[in-house]
Amino acid sequence: MGLMSESLTQILIPLAALIGIGFALLQWFLVSKVRVSGGSELDSEYNDKLIEEDGQEEGIDSDVVVAKCAEIQKAISEGATSFLFTEYKYLGIFMVVFGAIIFLFLGSVKSFSTESEPCTFNKENICKPALANAFFTTIAFLLGGLTSALSGFLGMKIATYANARTTLEARKSIGKAFITAFRSGAVMGFLLAANGLLVLYVSINLFKLYYGDDWEGLYESITGYGLGGSSMALFGRVGGGIYTKAADVGADLVGKVERNIPEDDPRNPAVIADNVGDNVGDIAGMGSDLFGSYAESSCAALFVASISSFGSSHDYSAMSYPLIISSMGIVVCLITTLFATNMFEIKKVTEIEPSLKRQLLISTILMTVGIAFVSFFTLPSEFTIFDFGSDKVVKNWHLFFCVSIGLWAGLVIGYTTEYYTSSAYSPVQDVADSCRTGAATNVIFGLALGYKSVIIPIFAIAASIYVSFSLAAMYGIAVAALGMLSTIATGLAIDAYGPISDNAGGIAEMAGMNHSIRERTDALDAAGNTTAAIGKGFAIGSAALVSLALFGAYVSRTGIKTVDVLAPKVFIGLIVGAMLPYWFSAMTMKSVGSAALKMVEEVRRQFNTIPGLMEGTAKPDYATCVKISTDASLKEMIPPGALVMLTPLIAGTFFGVETLAGLLAGSLVSGVQVAISASNTGGAWDNAKKYIEAGATEHARTLGPKGSDAHKAAVIGDTVGDPLKDTSGPSLNILIKLMAVESLVFAPFFATHGGLLFKLL
Repeated sequence: MGLMSESLTQILIPLAALIGIGFALLQWFLVSKVRVSGGSELDSEYNDKLIEEDGQEEGIDSDVVVAKCAEIQKAISEGATSFLFTEYKYLGIFMVVFGAIIFLFLGSVKSFSTESEPCTFNKENICKPALANAFFTTIAFLLGGLTSALSGFLGMKIATYANARTTLEARKSIGKAFITAFRSGAVMGFLLAANGLLVLYVSINLFKLYYGDDWEGLYESITGYGLGGSSMALFGRVGGGIYTKAADVGADLVGKVERNIPEDDPRNPAVIADNVGDNVGDIAGMGSDLFGSYAESSCAALFVASISSFGSSHDYSAMSYPLIISSMGIVVCLITTLFATNMFEIKKVTEIEPSLKRQLLISTILMTVGIAFVSFFTLPSEFTIFDFGSDKVVKNWHLFFCVSIGLWAGLVIGYTTEYYTSSAYSPVQDVADSCRTGAATNVIFGLALGYKSVIIPIFAIAASIYVSFSLAAMYGIAVAALGMLSTIATGLAIDAYGPISDNAGGIAEMAGMNHSIRERTDALDAAGNTTAAIGKGFAIGSAALVSLALFGAYVSRTGIKTVDVLAPKVFIGLIVGAMLPYWFSAMTMKSVGSAALKMVEEVRRQFNTIPGLMEGTAKPDYATCVKISTDASLKEMIPPGALVMLTPLIAGTFFGVETLAGLLAGSLVSGVQVAISASNTGGAWDNAKKYIEAGATEHARTLGPKGSDAHKAAVIGDTVGDPLKDTSGPSLNILIKLMAVESLVFAPFFATHGGLLFKLL
């Protein structure tokens, strides 16, 4: 037994979750103190200071500006809310249908009998019937989906609440604007981490009332939670990604390239849709995505532990090790956040990025200490872990190394991504430089940068896989993935900060604020682009580890002793699996392209037919553009979603468990590469464009200003990169892990009834 008693564990996990929720609400309260209405609370001496500084907003009265900000914020918030409601309405139907499929497939394993039966792994114990597993897996699936949708929705709410507040704070100083944007990101990060933990903890305890001592069945049915979380995330990510990029590409092509008006100009009809898109794609999609990773790595670790000595000796504290790590993570991130908001104040533009990077470093160092604590207090000094049919003896410090290497691999991936996508370093500056000779060289350099940026992350993932697998078999990999995600609250905070600053800049432009404020929000936004790329790096790295852990759990559950690559059944799976990320990317990119085409036609139509639109005397019709994006994304998210959801079912049912094992391995190996390169290429093109626009260095000034040939080439690169970095890249990590978790959930069915074609032959 470890040193921690069961009752203490039962108190600490929900306590940490509640602390996380409380802290999120506190940050939200602090953000809400910035008023977005009338503007009378801007006391008179502050108004006088504005007059001296800014020539009273180039002659616009400050009350008018505040009112305008409030109006734009309302439009963005309403657009995002109505889109998510429509999307969740369709997804609700999908969840019910797929829930029924899970119940029917898993119930049919023992032809719906209600008799108890011997356990799958410990034959001498009696376990609950397969029908109960079918029922509880379905419940867990629905809970996971609900929590995932809630995470995305809450994130979107706080982001649309904070964007105008960040703009207004930017009038005072860059530091105040940064803190507002960062705090709102933290609200989302902590709510998500705490909600995910709390719902999982409560579900386990409720399922226990029925399962009692049958831990094997209990944790097998909990895997449905990860499946629910990720299937929602897939549609949220793809739907949101198509929405945001259709608007973005349409707005950029007509506005910047053809009409030569700045980004986020209020005359551009697609501008509201573009800003709504940042919230539904980057915030709601990202939230659901990381929640999915988090839920799955917990489920994979719990499942492997339940068939190891923790499960058979009923050591509750050791069994809850994954949950205790996440609890520790919430506390560590809380301390880390205080560093950014309360201890260091940002005075210069150049301090923004280092401050966000420092967040990652501080949370990683503190978390390493936290993991050591947890490992020594909750785990017995020696125990056995299920290792494909045999038992492997593991010591508690082995697990400390497994979790830590995952955590540090995450940091390495984060920093590498930052190096390749931030305009402070040579890779992006080289891409910007290549714009001198036009768009073609920009595209060539950008693609090369993306492919090159894969190298270090892959070595980091490979090292963590080797170490954790050698020390603690599949369980080691599952907890390594958890280690990478243990600082999820901080990771999400710096990630959600990006779209919030992006929106703040858009609002500043639309409200007609003067140039100096737009410069401040642009600086926040450029840093946000990099942190968003770091967040995607984390999501992809953790997805690789998570799906490998789930793959191991799947192989254990179906009773395959070894996966033989040379067996023809396995090899066909392998090569088809490696093709799937390309098929999936083709679908999502073509969806963005065709939706953007409709958007471009509509924006051109408005510029040509609405008199006085270019002069700024007439208002564009924003609503039509919002409708185009909404319709396109809801229609287009179905085929890629179906591809991911149906492939494991078809492969497992018709070709059997070995082919499916090959398929999962293939999609994992190729998906990671495609995802990292797509995300980083897009991020680098975006920041190369911003580097030229900002004109902060001598080099950048020789390429600029806005509207120069080099700048136009940079805009084309950015537009090509948009679907890569915000639709295909980030959705691929969901493809990898969703197929793995789905295979694990349906494993009992495939093991019993799978491989119909080979049985017939």
